[in-house]
Amino acid sequence: MTYAVIAMERAMKIQEVILRAMSGALTWPQAADILGMHPRSLRRWRARQQRVGYDGLLDRRRQRPSPRLAPFAEIERILRLYRERYAGFNVRHFHQLVRRDEHVTLSYTLVKTALQKAGLVAKRRARGRHRRRREPRPCFGELLHLDGSPHAWLARCPDQRQTLIAVLDDATQRLLYAQLWSAETTTTVMSALGDVFRTCGLPGALYTDRAGWAFLTPKAGGPIDRTHLTHVGRALAHLGIEHIGAYSPQARGRGERLNRTLQDRLVNELRLAGIATLEAANAYLRERFIPDHNARFSHPPADSTAAFVALGDVDLDQILCEEDERTVAPDNTVSFDTVRLQLAKQPGRPTCAGARVTVRRHLDGRFTVWRGPTRLGLYAASGVPVPARVEQAANGHFRVAGADRPPMRPRRIVRATAGRQRRLGPRLPVGPGF
Repeated sequence: MTYAVIAMERAMKIQEVILRAMSGALTWPQAADILGMHPRSLRRWRARQQRVGYDGLLDRRRQRPSPRLAPFAEIERILRLYRERYAGFNVRHFHQLVRRDEHVTLSYTLVKTALQKAGLVAKRRARGRHRRRREPRPCFGELLHLDGSPHAWLARCPDQRQTLIAVLDDATQRLLYAQLWSAETTTTVMSALGDVFRTCGLPGALYTDRAGWAFLTPKAGGPIDRTHLTHVGRALAHLGIEHIGAYSPQARGRGERLNRTLQDRLVNELRLAGIATLEAANAYLRERFIPDHNARFSHPPADSTAAFVALGDVDLDQILCEEDERTVAPDNTVSFDTVRLQLAKQPGRPTCAGARVTVRRHLDGRFTVWRGPTRLGLYAASGVPVPARVEQAANGHFRVAGADRPPMRPRRIVRATAGRQRRLGPRLPVGPGF
């Protein structure tokens, strides 16, 4: 019967300590402490040596297979699955999928050890320096993280890069929104915010980086300018949502960790599903990935009271848009981003020239021109006027569709005509010389 070298070395050490204790150089409790065992166990080892000899000091359990030994065929199947189908997955994600789809029952630690010893995955690198963790907000909806992550999300189109815009709740780690876009712009960010606001309500605060759509930073690396708001900043201020800007990636660690998780999991799942278009990828995100992600990673908040405020009758289309003030030109036109908008003649006004108006470009590309609560015109993305559509409001009055308030009823303007008053006092002389 052959034993490993480590078993032979262990037996030689036990024999040496027992002999020193028998010679009186050590007491039996001291010998037990050296071997790391109880004195009662040491007495059994001594009796076994006296009865059998040196072979009695060898651990016979090393010659028996472990009752928890994993089947070799199952280990081979797991390694083959990873090489042929799940290459590139991290171990945790791979273990979750094979348990769900391949009916694997082995533990995560065993699967990870097998993959590492086979050289299919690398061991995790050492972590960086210690940082203090910020406690999450207690209420659901008290703080949201929004970030865009440019990456080659579609593995079947490796030469294309898309941007994933994700919105994460700080209290529950729940993924509220995730969609792929061609770029991270003001329009795509407002579309993400509009989806969250209509679904959940208005949050207390929004945490983002200092991208150009979020803040104006006069000097690179310097403080942000709170007096000059971007279109997104103006919309958030109008809705009463606090906008917090991060000055480093470490400051928004939860958003960065979310991006790392999504880049690790979503890319492989889209490749496994054979998805190669943005439309199919976004449908997969909504129907499959986001529910699975929230079931796996989200948790209840510390405070069960939600901080979201109901949207009510707020018209987000008039808030989540690009908005600027303009002065109407003498030819009754205004321009917005090189697009010329021709105003029609308004009732009760001979001309709109010189009037201050508000021009809005909405998320669908259309333009509207407003003067106070009155909409002066609706235009397509090319600047062509769109005929106004009249609708009947709840109070029975007719109004222009899309206008915030119904137009005021025309009324007759009565001017006070005072009679000629008689001049009192002497008439002063007029003429040359006076």
